[in-house]
Amino acid sequence: MGAPSLEDSPFWSTSAVLEPIAAVGHPPRDPDDRQNRKHLVPEWQQERRNFEDYHDQPEDLALHAGIVWHPVRENFPFLPPGCYTRAMPRSLKDLAEYLHASLIGDGQVEISGIASLSSAQATDLVFVEGAKTLSRAMASKAGAVIAGDFAKEGDHTKPVLITTQPRLAFARAAQWLQNSQSWSSSVHKTAVVDPKAKVSRNVMIEERAVIRANVEIGEGSHIGANCVIGPDVIVGRDCRLYPNVTIYSQVQLGNRVIVHAGAVLGSDGFGYVPDASTGRYEKFPQVGRLEIEDDVEIGANSTVDRGALDVTRIRRGTKIDNLVHIGHNVDIGEDVVIAAQTGVSGSSVIEDGVIIGGQVGIADHVRIEKGAILGAQSGIPSKKVIRGKGVIFWGTPARPIKQYLKDLAQLARLRKKENE
Repeated sequence: MGAPSLEDSPFWSTSAVLEPIAAVGHPPRDPDDRQNRKHLVPEWQQERRNFEDYHDQPEDLALHAGIVWHPVRENFPFLPPGCYTRAMPRSLKDLAEYLHASLIGDGQVEISGIASLSSAQATDLVFVEGAKTLSRAMASKAGAVIAGDFAKEGDHTKPVLITTQPRLAFARAAQWLQNSQSWSSSVHKTAVVDPKAKVSRNVMIEERAVIRANVEIGEGSHIGANCVIGPDVIVGRDCRLYPNVTIYSQVQLGNRVIVHAGAVLGSDGFGYVPDASTGRYEKFPQVGRLEIEDDVEIGANSTVDRGALDVTRIRRGTKIDNLVHIGHNVDIGEDVVIAAQTGVSGSSVIEDGVIIGGQVGIADHVRIEKGAILGAQSGIPSKKVIRGKGVIFWGTPARPIKQYLKDLAQLARLRKKENE
């Protein structure tokens, strides 16, 4: 199946501002205070200056959900699934047509992979977002460059694709190249597929995978080695399960879902009832379901629990990083981004467009309302409501970044006063 049409995917405006807000150990920049130096303790000010130079190195800003971006608009660029090394060679002319990009140079040049400026080879595509790095791209070994309008003028030694959003175009080019790869329908001889399972056309099932009774696997899906899919599971079209994924019974995956190695979907939630007379805990029933909608990506070794009596739901387009835990009865909205080592406790609700940094702890029955941003290592107490589209929250308990930075500065002043 080809990549989704470009017309169906929303672009950010050319004025969109991207700022990393989830670097572990440092509070994010306040979007309403671009200089933001007056709130910083003195020893962090040089680190802030060094951090601001980071944008000049696009290859260091990996397309990975572990680095969380703060968009001015609520739509996120489509993050490419998995790792891209080499695919079927495709001409730059075809790529330019797909991206609706202007092409300067030879359209017959063929590209088969993507890379950073430092590691690119002759058949690789790279991107730059500023004029300062364009010369580095031209000096690299890459076969072609995606750049912004700043590259329209001048003589170039390589073909250049001009687009208003180079990073987004690069992500889409990566997926387009990956989708040019295909595999024939095959079931490895060591795989165990129950006769009652329904496997569609053009499905690959790798070594030692186990497919139980009444499983349905949609066309174009790929099941990696050692995966175990329990009874009554539905896997949609064009899904990718990497090796060692375990899916418990009665889990439903939509179309184009990507699940990375070692993830566990549909395991029992952490629910127990204490016996007041003995002090012992007895297991509360965990008989609900897990429903994952289209275009969701779940990182390696993450776990998502089934509902206790109802449903745990992850809605369309959400991206979950490695080592994330989602508890039972959690409801996650559309286009949510959750970075690594975050834990979401039972019955919490995360609304559309929320961004969650790494190592955030969300207690039970919390509601994070639409478009809020939680900085890394934030803590949200039970039954708390976080409200504010585009507002960055930080600390434990989490509070708006302006308040957090003022509190931090006040603590630094008190400490300095005590030491005088």
